[in-house]
Amino acid sequence: MKKKISFQILLFFLVTFSGYSQSLYKEVAEINDSVDYYLEIAIFNKEDKKSFNKAIVYTEKAIDFAINNKLEHKLADCYLVLGGIYYDLEKPETAIEHFIRSINIYTKEDANSNLALAYYNLGKCYLEKDKPELSEIYFKKATSIYQSLEFDDAIELINLQKGILQKNKGNINIAEEIFKKVIANISDSNALIETKIEAYYQLGEIYFTKLNYDAAIDAFETAHKINLNNNKNIVLQKKVLKKLSEVLAETSDFKRSNIYLNRYITISDSIGEYYSKYLSDNTFEKIEFDKQLKTIELLDKEKKNQQKTLRFSKLISILSIALISILSLLSLSLYKNNKIRISTNKLLKEKNLELTLEKERAEKASKARAEFLATVSHELRTPLNAINGITYLLLQEKPRANQLNYLKSLEFSGSYLLNFINDILEINRLESDKVMVENINFSLTELLDNIKTSFKEFILSNNINFHQSIDSNINYNVVGDPTKLSQVLINLINNAIKFSKNGDVWLTINEVENDGENVKLFFEIKDNGIGIPKDKQKDIFDSFSQGSVEINRTYGGTGLGLSIVKKILEILGSDIHLESESNHGTKFTFTLDFKKGASIKTENLQQSTDETIFIDKNILLVEDNKINQMITKKMLEKKGMECTVLENGEDAIENLKENQYDLVLMDVHLPGINGTEATAIIRKFDSKTPIIALTAISLNENREMLLSFGMNDVITKPFIPEEFYNTISNHLTVSQ
Repeated sequence: MKKKISFQILLFFLVTFSGYSQSLYKEVAEINDSVDYYLEIAIFNKEDKKSFNKAIVYTEKAIDFAINNKLEHKLADCYLVLGGIYYDLEKPETAIEHFIRSINIYTKEDANSNLALAYYNLGKCYLEKDKPELSEIYFKKATSIYQSLEFDDAIELINLQKGILQKNKGNINIAEEIFKKVIANISDSNALIETKIEAYYQLGEIYFTKLNYDAAIDAFETAHKINLNNNKNIVLQKKVLKKLSEVLAETSDFKRSNIYLNRYITISDSIGEYYSKYLSDNTFEKIEFDKQLKTIELLDKEKKNQQKTLRFSKLISILSIALISILSLLSLSLYKNNKIRISTNKLLKEKNLELTLEKERAEKASKARAEFLATVSHELRTPLNAINGITYLLLQEKPRANQLNYLKSLEFSGSYLLNFINDILEINRLESDKVMVENINFSLTELLDNIKTSFKEFILSNNINFHQSIDSNINYNVVGDPTKLSQVLINLINNAIKFSKNGDVWLTINEVENDGENVKLFFEIKDNGIGIPKDKQKDIFDSFSQGSVEINRTYGGTGLGLSIVKKILEILGSDIHLESESNHGTKFTFTLDFKKGASIKTENLQQSTDETIFIDKNILLVEDNKINQMITKKMLEKKGMECTVLENGEDAIENLKENQYDLVLMDVHLPGINGTEATAIIRKFDSKTPIIALTAISLNENREMLLSFGMNDVITKPFIPEEFYNTISNHLTVSQ
């Protein structure tokens, strides 16, 4: 016989999103009693005293206590209660945030009624925000858990919401059947009586829509009668009375319509006084202001500490300069005396020691900077992977036309932020003095064609006439660094297109010197766009410089492109020249020396991936980030692959000893044993299974390091879907 949920547990669901009775917190350890004590006070203030500000304050205290004492299971309960309070304050966005936090903690444990309640509450929030697709997802999750727990009565709560969802989507007949079943499954003495009343109300609205006024009146009057006899919920009574008045007016029964209308007005006035009494303290705004004030105080304290450190550094620098000056004067004045010379030598040794220490400090600072950039790259790219990955998956699922614009905007924003991060990392890499210049034989013509192709969409969207002129004498390949030349040309052409909308852009390359083995080539990128004012030209190659704030707001960009161009050309032994006038366009020129190269037979190396290679392949994903787990697994399964997910390197090692996989995707940064250490151990007993590193660090020098541990390839987060699938395909092909 299936379990029936008790009256107390039903109240747990029916109290709007608070979900907690006082008896829930009694039989717990002493340290947990403190969390439960705060929650009890919070719920008492919300439900009995309607003092929402105190409810929030005590729930926040419970959260702080749970965090400080590492009571993760209690922390989930706190977020669930706080979400309910904000929902009652008509702050669904904030409520959603806290419900999701509670779900993320609950899902680390076995499914329970609290997790089901969180899913149910989240579904109601999204239903109120008119997002039926998301609402339906979370109602299904809640239903699945309740069914597994055999809580039959609780499922009727969700069935009611599903009926409302179908009604909002226009599926009137389906909704009608659902409401009828809910009514049939709930007796008038059941603790879920408000659910039955709401079902009658929704059924009445459907009949009203169908112009079946008699049936509508009957449904609304039944709801009104049950409410008066069993529940007396003033909010339900108010909306039922309003609908009865409207339907009776449609049937010209104005006498009864006015009776119900007067009752509605009387109740509305009482509710207005009720809420003005208990919500007059600007609860939400006050709490948010207190949080912001606390954050500002913390930031101010950190700023003062930084200023103190800076002043100390300046003082050390001044003292160091003063010490060096004194030592120099002493060396000069004591040079003639042997005794003084010994003293001078001693001072010089001390100075050398100081310089050695300063050198070590400088090396540590350089190392710290590199580690900082690696950390920044990882911490920014990890959430970016979630943004770009989820956007890609949603775009693949044929979104509605009104959703497509939002998703495209999100995709653009993610790409813009990724380019910004890449530019910052690139400018720091160029300043590190560790950049190597390649000397590769390549076709200049093919390189230019590839660049022009990559700008095709950008040229069309900006209505640009693009002119390309290459000296006919350049009928040879050259030896140089094609990657750095591409970076220079792409940055300059991108700027020319961006600032010359509906105009013209010219790319010209001429041969200026040729001695048979070596050539000097002249490059010119010109446009007839907005130009650069004379007073801004001297600063235009500085980092983060764009001429003016207005230009940055109008055209966007990081302000690093020209700085990158200048540094690359300096590395290549050249420099860049600028000619420009406001509203008369801009011209950039530079020259580069090359050796003539051997001819290359160009072939179309682009191959389309045979997606049948993915079917039924068994992939092991080792990833500790929940969102990245979901995105990566979804991308694999879309191509027909099966995916097993593990969260740490220890489990991956043991699992691979017992099981075989076609390929392993190994996150580099894992708790405990990291991805590189785990790969090195795996390679001691398995040298065949392909292992591909997943990393949010995009520093080129790390690739060789990762491969040295036995990894076969590297995929950088955020994933570019085509590169992600191509890399996997290459190693699946090799492993067959």
